Amino acid sequence: MLDIAFIRENPEIVKKAASDKRMPVDVDRLLALDAELREGGRKAEALRAERNKLSKEIPSLSEDARNPLVERVRQIKEELAAFDASSDGTQAEFDDLMLRVPSVPAPEVPIGAGEEDNVEIRKVGTAREFPFAPRDHVELCELHDLLDTQRGAKVSGSRFYFLKNEAVLLEMAISRFVMDTLRVRGFTPMTVPQLVRESAMRGTGYFPIGYDQAYKLPEDDLFLVGTSEVSMVSYHQDEVLSYDALPLRYAGYSSCYRREAGTYGKDTRGLYRVHQFQKVEQVVLCEADPAKAEALHYEILGNAEAVMQALELPYRVCLACTGEIGIGQIRKHEIETWMPSRNAYSETHSCSTMGDFQARRGNIRYRAESGEVKHVFTLNNTAIASPRVLIPLLETFQNEDGSVTIPKALRPYTGFDKIG
Repeated sequence: MLDIAFIRENPEIVKKAASDKRMPVDVDRLLALDAELREGGRKAEALRAERNKLSKEIPSLSEDARNPLVERVRQIKEELAAFDASSDGTQAEFDDLMLRVPSVPAPEVPIGAGEEDNVEIRKVGTAREFPFAPRDHVELCELHDLLDTQRGAKVSGSRFYFLKNEAVLLEMAISRFVMDTLRVRGFTPMTVPQLVRESAMRGTGYFPIGYDQAYKLPEDDLFLVGTSEVSMVSYHQDEVLSYDALPLRYAGYSSCYRREAGTYGKDTRGLYRVHQFQKVEQVVLCEADPAKAEALHYEILGNAEAVMQALELPYRVCLACTGEIGIGQIRKHEIETWMPSRNAYSETHSCSTMGDFQARRGNIRYRAESGEVKHVFTLNNTAIASPRVLIPLLETFQNEDGSVTIPKALRPYTGFDKIG
């Protein structure tokens, strides 16, 4: 959420941000409601002041002098009740619009509509050229009994799956390797609640715009998270943190759930786009300093790149354009890993700077050295997500006989160096 004072002072900047992000919001209506609420607040304050003044005067007056003032106090009470009733709808509309106003992208973010407008920053590693006809990850999984999507669909519907045998151990190995990597780098490992209240989804910016992507349990009024970021950021909801504790670095492991609404018929083969997956997520809370937040952005991006380099997977880093960054993101980099069967680099990681967007929504603050209470800045990054990462791992390291070599970094975790 943006500061309403910033919106008042910079309406054209906010309108441009909304246009560039392809997130329409009526800023003029928001500001009109803001003015109405402020004017109403001033009138209500004046009425309360009058009521309080009269209430103090009445006891000292004669009955004849008192009656008109008692009547006026009664009128004020009715006026305030009517005002409160009329302002409820205005406040609700204002609050809803405030939740839909996107953050302003950093100056370096390219303007664009979709992933084709992202800007490549660098490539690391070289895509493998095969001296044989390579199999895709589905064929490799069938060969070694690693995946069952038919029974996944029977049990739960399309885009669900069973991982089996060495694929299970490989997925667990990757997650543990990444968690160990982050722990050494100062991150606190966490497992997190995967069911959260609406306030957590709204506070982190996933509601109201992303409501259609979430699974809901109506009887309990809870939602399944699409990332442990939701739980980790909300961990400090409504708290005032110590300056000395910042930055806080968390590494959260959880299963994640997304409805993938709007993707019918897209990426239906294999493990690229599924409803349930496992992820290790980096979350950082830091002081409200754009330069320090930017340095932390590149730190957590570097952590994800270190993982990819250890896994010996070729990838590229792209700066996401305005049409590809979310409502709260100021800047976002994506890591796209080479996937032989897709003959393309495809997204496996994202790294985002959020400024105080989430902290304002979740009321997460800290007491600065000056004593002033400010909202923290938050950042997040996908350290690894599976089963998507299994696609490049299985396909890149396959051998002509169909076996798959395990990268050296993972062998202490898997206990085997080859599948097949």
